[in-house]
Amino acid sequence: MKILFYNHTAQVSGAERVLMMILSRLNRDQFMPVVLCPTGPMMEMASALGVPCQNVEQLSARFTWRIDHLFRYAASFIRAIRSVRARVVGIQPDIIHANSIRAGLVMTFATAGLDVPVIWHAHDLLRRHPLSTAIRFFACASGRNSILAVSHAVADRFRGLLIRWFSRRVPVRVIHNAVDLERFQPNPESRREIRRALGFTERERVVGIVGHLTPDKGQLELIQAFAAVSRETSDVVLLVVGEALFNRGADYAECLVRAASSFAVTDRVRFLGPRDDVPALMQGFDLLVVNSRTEGFPLAVLEGLASGTPVIATAVGGIPEMIRHRENGWLVPAQADHSLAAGILTLLSDPELRATLARRGREEVSAHYSAERYISDMQSFYRQAGNVRTTVTLQTQREASENA
Repeated sequence: MKILFYNHTAQVSGAERVLMMILSRLNRDQFMPVVLCPTGPMMEMASALGVPCQNVEQLSARFTWRIDHLFRYAASFIRAIRSVRARVVGIQPDIIHANSIRAGLVMTFATAGLDVPVIWHAHDLLRRHPLSTAIRFFACASGRNSILAVSHAVADRFRGLLIRWFSRRVPVRVIHNAVDLERFQPNPESRREIRRALGFTERERVVGIVGHLTPDKGQLELIQAFAAVSRETSDVVLLVVGEALFNRGADYAECLVRAASSFAVTDRVRFLGPRDDVPALMQGFDLLVVNSRTEGFPLAVLEGLASGTPVIATAVGGIPEMIRHRENGWLVPAQADHSLAAGILTLLSDPELRATLARRGREEVSAHYSAERYISDMQSFYRQAGNVRTTVTLQTQREASENA
């Protein structure tokens, strides 16, 4: 079965890391992957796995209220659709895996008149915006579409009222993300090494946040909460791991530096930038913070839990599907600096509680979120999509024969 994977951006973030897990573990005796994406880091990583890649037009389109931006984004969609359609016709895939909602929109338009099924992989919560209704409408417009959601929260938001009425026409399936349990696992020696490399003693308590720098990830609010924490306790530091990738990320990164200065915690906050040793860094943390305003099913939470690192996270999107408060992690409301600061202080002051949450977190991930489970579910999903195509093709041929 030939599967065409389409990624609308060249950058590598959470959705692309999920796609790389699929490509690295897909059974090549049963599935033949081909990747369409703009030239850049994503293509380089896929090519390194021996996956054939073809370049397509970069899609630049985001939710906005500005009419001038909407016209510019529409033009980008048209260019991307033309670029993608030419590739699809040449590749002739059995199914298409579009690795975002925007990628799904492009592929649905680009494959008009073709009988190939299109999987929309929804990684994020669909925003509350008039355009979201239009997106749901286009999902329903073609009987070739199916929605693959990373969490029940993402699935419920995508359905809205429209998809609920047409649930048989646009099936929605949930397959939770996963983590490589061999890369992310408790390792005392790795903890000692990374802390020595960073210049920390065992007496110092290290709080970390991992993710690209953007307001949705809440690094600014974390710095504000950390300032309150640092006034209550000594020997605590904050590590901010990640870089600016999208929108006005560079401006936001500068804002974070200014915030650390204005809250007088510059000596306790370290910006590490992008790192390729995140599994080791997870070991070095005494506490991982995920302070997002919105999330589908973030890999950072799974990686922290798998590493045996206690996790404090906002109760948004799919995060409560992973974390049960005070059982295998700690939940706080989003954009509630006081609750976040209080939670961090509680966990830092109670080593036994942190150890209990860490142990239960690792057990939860091992039982439900392994990469082996994930790829098995994905391959079953692809087979079902392929069977649907065969059924639709046979039905079309039969109808044509009867009409003749």
